[in-house]
Amino acid sequence: MEVPGEARVVGDHFNRSTTYFRVTGIATYGKGVHKLTRGDFENLLAFRTSLRRFLHWSQTQAKAAGLTPAQHQLLVAIKGHPGGQEPTIGDLASYLLLRHHSAVELVDRASAAGLVERRSDAEDGRVTRVGLTGDGEERLSKLAPAHLDELRNLAPVLDELVAGWAAHDPDAHH
Repeated sequence: MEVPGEARVVGDHFNRSTTYFRVTGIATYGKGVHKLTRGDFENLLAFRTSLRRFLHWSQTQAKAAGLTPAQHQLLVAIKGHPGGQEPTIGDLASYLLLRHHSAVELVDRASAAGLVERRSDAEDGRVTRVGLTGDGEERLSKLAPAHLDELRNLAPVLDELVAGWAAHDPDAHH
């Protein structure tokens, strides 16, 4: 049973290059939503500000580790790819919201920097997969713990915002 406002996965995460998430009710684009209050906009601002602060902090950390922010995101996408195989360029393009040719260029630059390498798929030689090199793995392992700590610090702020929205939503299930 679908619950309004509940996110659910549409599609098969492991067999498609893109996983789609749909929040029930969002597709109506405001139909049936209460009149937005000043508090709603304050919450939106706080949410966006929190995300921007995290992203800015993350970019600063990546640069300090000798990576561009895009290279850091690429390394996370490779390491975080689910399943037993390394991601394809198409997978990476999907995760990073890039066009295929832009993902190819990013992988080319990261490969030239010694962070990643292309590998032929063991089962289908036409498929190229992308994996981390030792240097890419090492740099990512230095950045990841601080990022997880920062996300843990951000979680209570996001929880508070969501609780505030739910308190003002007459259709929210308490």
